Amino acid sequence: MYWIQCVPALALACLASLAHAQGGIWKPSRNVEVIVQSAAGGSSDRSARVTQKILAGLPAFPNVSVNNKPGGGGMLALHYLNQHAGDAHYIVTLSTTVLTNHLLGLSPLNFTHFTPLSILLREYPVFITRPDSPLTSARDLVERLRKDPSSVSFAYATARGNHNHVMIGLLIKAAGGDPRQAKAIVYNAGGEATTAALGGHVDVGVVAPANVIPLLATGKIRVLGIAAPQRQGGAFAATPTLREQGVDAVYFSWRGFMGPKGLTLAQRAFWDQAFAQLVKAPEWKQDIARNAWAEDFMNSAQTLRHLESETETLKKLLLELGVYASGTRT
Repeated sequence: MYWIQCVPALALACLASLAHAQGGIWKPSRNVEVIVQSAAGGSSDRSARVTQKILAGLPAFPNVSVNNKPGGGGMLALHYLNQHAGDAHYIVTLSTTVLTNHLLGLSPLNFTHFTPLSILLREYPVFITRPDSPLTSARDLVERLRKDPSSVSFAYATARGNHNHVMIGLLIKAAGGDPRQAKAIVYNAGGEATTAALGGHVDVGVVAPANVIPLLATGKIRVLGIAAPQRQGGAFAATPTLREQGVDAVYFSWRGFMGPKGLTLAQRAFWDQAFAQLVKAPEWKQDIARNAWAEDFMNSAQTLRHLESETETLKKLLLELGVYASGTRT
């Protein structure tokens, strides 16, 4: 029997050593397929395309392709991945929806049906409104919510219970209100939610920062605040956080990858090392900055622990939003 002591600082090397001890080294022998749960052009697709390009440039990869499989709230892509159990040549995009869809009863599958491999980045939602709105800051927004939570209408995409919806609930909670009173409208895409806010159809939009960078640069939008723990760089360097404005509300979505169920330690070790190389690539760092994302690399073991912890956090938040019935999903 082989026994290897692991410490967090040596997680990548330790997993590789253990994998070697228990079955040798694995690497791709054919094309690696990156499965995207959404259509081309969205945030997940953009990060998957950069991932494809960087991985394809590494010697260990014969070839890397992207396969967009939108539909069923990600179910089409996940069922497709399930057809390749134990085969590390297939990976799928991972986001908070794999947790929320399961908790809300929209999907029978969650991360336990797959092999979590990595989290690569985080994305902090921004609160936006039209330039001539009477709301000039997050303080104004919270003050109105404090008087009447239903007096502010919100737009967000793309599903009830997702990170944008959670952020609306956290804001109302910070204002002392009941998140279940939120007047929130779901749109099919972040661009639609942005258009609704700019057109005055709703008071505030809660969207991904990358969606509004061009509008921010031309003064066609007002950003009330960003849900980050500290100021972000780039296009949002001048944007105050909610915390700066006295609103204790921080939340983020995250993105990474999962493999099919049944991957070996050797396969996981390979992907740990591959993703560790990916996040060091200059092109990856440029893409992070271009999309106003934040770096947040976790290997497979760390990703699994994060998903377990985040599931418990989301249960409480979704219960407060009134979209999760305690005991219906575990």
